[in-house]
Amino acid sequence: MRNRLRSRLIRSRRIGSTVVTAVSAALLAAALLAPTADAVTSVGADPVDSGPLQSNFRAAARFSNPEANPPGANNWACRPSAAHPRPVVLVHGTWESAYQTWAGFAPVLARHGFCVFAPNLGILSASDGGGIPARQHGGEYGAGHVDESSAQLGAFVDRVLRATGARQVDLVGHSQGGVIARGYLKFHGGADVSNPQRNKVSHVVTMVATNHGTTMNGLVGLENDLQAVGIDVSSEVGAASGPAGADQQVGSAFITRLNRGGDTLPGIGYTVLTTIYDEVSTPYTATFLTAGPGARVENTVIQNGCAGDHTEHTDFTYSPRAQSLALRGLGADVAAVCVAR
Repeated sequence: MRNRLRSRLIRSRRIGSTVVTAVSAALLAAALLAPTADAVTSVGADPVDSGPLQSNFRAAARFSNPEANPPGANNWACRPSAAHPRPVVLVHGTWESAYQTWAGFAPVLARHGFCVFAPNLGILSASDGGGIPARQHGGEYGAGHVDESSAQLGAFVDRVLRATGARQVDLVGHSQGGVIARGYLKFHGGADVSNPQRNKVSHVVTMVATNHGTTMNGLVGLENDLQAVGIDVSSEVGAASGPAGADQQVGSAFITRLNRGGDTLPGIGYTVLTTIYDEVSTPYTATFLTAGPGARVENTVIQNGCAGDHTEHTDFTYSPRAQSLALRGLGADVAAVCVAR
């Protein structure tokens, strides 16, 4: 029976050794995580102190203080200029702090004259159900339910608007950060469908965002295949991934609710950036958005015009090309650069 099941899975999904990986992760999660953990609510928090500039995610992840401010971010005395009247709020991804995600791009934005802000959202430890990666150093950030993080983002944006005197902000979201931003627009007051002039957000840049959910390179299909032959590992997989991971699966209740009625909202401009080498938000084309009434969308694969950029998912915010395209989406007068990586 097991041999027949294993052959069927390999034949139908061609993911070979991931069967062992997924089942092992599920069993480990079941052993490690409390069964009542999913009831715990995540929290948001301000970064503290200041961290150095980083050139890649691995270096940022090794920095001893994951709670640090990204350089150039969270200067609450900053006042927007006429050239850049909207503060930019950076939204980190799953199991990454604001510093780890934005230690390369925040200082670039600051040098171009933007007021830059970056909260820590969705803080949920492994013991409270944040998933296996939440046990890693700094991994508890972006671990809670996406909708909770969207509400936390809304409270942070209101603080930014009060502090800066601006009428609107622009948002830049990496991975889960893109759907957190879109959740804030749709469910927590970021956009006003009845009167887009009252939108609190003008433009959203998503960077390898899980906008239509992710198959996780076939792992979601593996779970479905197991379910089809009577093996239910949903609780174990949920414990391994934590609320944020489960919410971003293709077909999840949150992703379905987020995209019901269309991908966009009136009065908002969207710049959608992705890479053909994305191994986390898969397939990479699922990040693309379709413009609805009153919205503008530009979908861009960073390899178009720059085949030498091999940047994958985690390091995306550190790609000079992705940074330049995001700057252009935010209205900066810069060239689209191409750096082989």
